[in-house]
Amino acid sequence: MDSTTDRVVRVLVVDDEPVLLKALEALLTKKGHHVTALDSPIAATQRLAQEDFDVALLDVKMPDLSGLELLTAVKHRRPEVEVIMMTGHATVETALSAVKAGAYDYLTKPFEDVELVARAVTKAAERKHLFDRNRELETALREKEGGVQSDGLVGNSGPMRDVTRMIDAVAYSAATVLVQGESGTGKELVARALHVKSPRRGEPFVALNCGALTETLLESELFGHVKGAFTGAQRDQKGLFDAADGGTIFLDEIGDIPPATQVRLLRVLQEGELKRVGSAESIKVDVRVIAATHRDLPKLVKSGRFREDLFYRLNVIAIPLPPLRDRIEDVPLLAHHFLRRYTERLGKKVKTLTAEAVELLCGYRWPGNVRELENALERAVVLCRGETVTPADLPPSVSGRTAPLIREAPSAGDDATWASMSYAAAKEQALRRFEKGYVEALMRACDNNISGAARKAGMDRSNFKRVLRKYRIDIDYDSGDEGPELNRANG
Repeated sequence: MDSTTDRVVRVLVVDDEPVLLKALEALLTKKGHHVTALDSPIAATQRLAQEDFDVALLDVKMPDLSGLELLTAVKHRRPEVEVIMMTGHATVETALSAVKAGAYDYLTKPFEDVELVARAVTKAAERKHLFDRNRELETALREKEGGVQSDGLVGNSGPMRDVTRMIDAVAYSAATVLVQGESGTGKELVARALHVKSPRRGEPFVALNCGALTETLLESELFGHVKGAFTGAQRDQKGLFDAADGGTIFLDEIGDIPPATQVRLLRVLQEGELKRVGSAESIKVDVRVIAATHRDLPKLVKSGRFREDLFYRLNVIAIPLPPLRDRIEDVPLLAHHFLRRYTERLGKKVKTLTAEAVELLCGYRWPGNVRELENALERAVVLCRGETVTPADLPPSVSGRTAPLIREAPSAGDDATWASMSYAAAKEQALRRFEKGYVEALMRACDNNISGAARKAGMDRSNFKRVLRKYRIDIDYDSGDEGPELNRANG
């Protein structure tokens, strides 16, 4: 096994030349790597769906699917894999296309020395190993800090851990990312996290809501214009792609851009160059594009309102963001996060929320997602007259002073209420009633000892604590296994 890593390096080799494929398999196996050698790019995509790899060695020219197309497929399915391209028909354009699509290295066949291949794989494996280690450390730090990350993303739920893992995996790449999710889920926070964790972090991050401008203004904002290009264009003006050169541009509500702008944007993504409005001169730019939308782009493509080729250019890597109702366990953590933010911003001395207030927050479906929760906590801090937010400080829709979106599960025998609910809503509410009663009974039986209650429940302590936080405001978010388990600040 190679001494540069603490584990066997898993290498995928794809080449339609049988002799070279066997030679590479023998060479890399001799170096101690675990090698999967395939002569079909289609078989490779199927294997990627089933197995993890550290490094992929891909030939550029293959039947059925080119190496560059396979590279895109690899980065879409397994963005953390380091890819090395091989070709007997090397051109500068092909090499640049490979690197732009996320390739780590580019080798020309025939190889002057096969050891060059082995060294390239070793270096790629070292990079992958360092990346994995860094991601593990960041994850551990996030958990230690209670799920609040330096990039602003908040959450310890399974869906949010999936999002942060995806961000960590693709941040280093220059590949285009499409962030999908409902309004208010935090798509710009994901874009900023990708930028902050990328090699471009020292360069500009520029954001634009594409749905807020007319076609002429949108094109001028994005690409710039020359004097006289349209009424009011009294001088040359650079666009946001110019401003973001070397960095990242975030295009929110990308589904709202008009057809003419779609054509211009496609050119930037394909060629890395733009033309200012009213100008015939092409300008080279190096910008990573992160787009976001709450709309169904495949449906817009099907209806002819969004270009199919642009959709595939934008959808190189997709990061779906869960709605808040699908990660209710994050609500208490988010609520405390926003409570601290607005307490400091407004200069108030609000310290916490009552258990009843947290229960109401967890029982609401949040159609406006995290943005709506943030607004609710800002309002609560403004209205709060003491040190604790109570149900009276919450918006009527949340506190139940108008019809809440989730009510307490009806009791057995209340047929009229059950019959008025969908199966999913009834099941969700019944589960919450059971969960709340179960954890509270366990805590009483164990004299409020979380570790003892978790053992009785047959659950990991951190998982049990996460469930408990939905219903108990007195749980200390920072306590360790050996420290006090309940926050007694409220007596």
